[in-house]
Amino acid sequence: LRRVTYDLTGLPPTPGEIDAFLNDAAPKAFETVVNRLLASPRYGERWGRHWLDVARFAESAAHDGNNAYLHAWRYRDYVIGAFNSDKPYDQFIIEQLAGDLLPKSGDRALDFQRDVATGFLQVGAKPVVMRDKKQMLLDIADEQINATGAAFMALTLGCARCHDHKFDPILVQDYYSLAGIFM
Repeated sequence: LRRVTYDLTGLPPTPGEIDAFLNDAAPKAFETVVNRLLASPRYGERWGRHWLDVARFAESAAHDGNNAYLHAWRYRDYVIGAFNSDKPYDQFIIEQLAGDLLPKSGDRALDFQRDVATGFLQVGAKPVVMRDKKQMLLDIADEQINATGAAFMALTLGCARCHDHKFDPILVQDYYSLAGIFM
């Protein structure tokens, strides 16, 4: 009980939960506990934290201006909600990369959630006060390309900004194709 509770929620079981588990003689007592823990809001908080690390979540630009992202909490809550609702991974990816470009569903809450999901592209260290605005936009696109490659493909794509990738088939042309999309 202790191990599964820590694993799924990051929290220890309460004394009451321990007593209830020890006193439950049902053959599926453990399965019942697992289902309860998976249904707990703490599950999404625990496992969403791992994705937020991958997504380089921060509540400020943490770069030259360190501007605060006043609505970063919306993206954080989107991630937690995605884990708690067992959102399919392909949908999770699409919403984060292009949720604002998906056809409107007619459900205002869902459409808003998809827009919020694109916070993936915004969170993380970004240059926000550079004098050369064109260079700033290129650097922002570079950061988004690097984050996308690392999060969804486990690849570093940033080196292809200057040269073909040394080990993987990522060409400079591919990099700038992605940069054109992110721009």
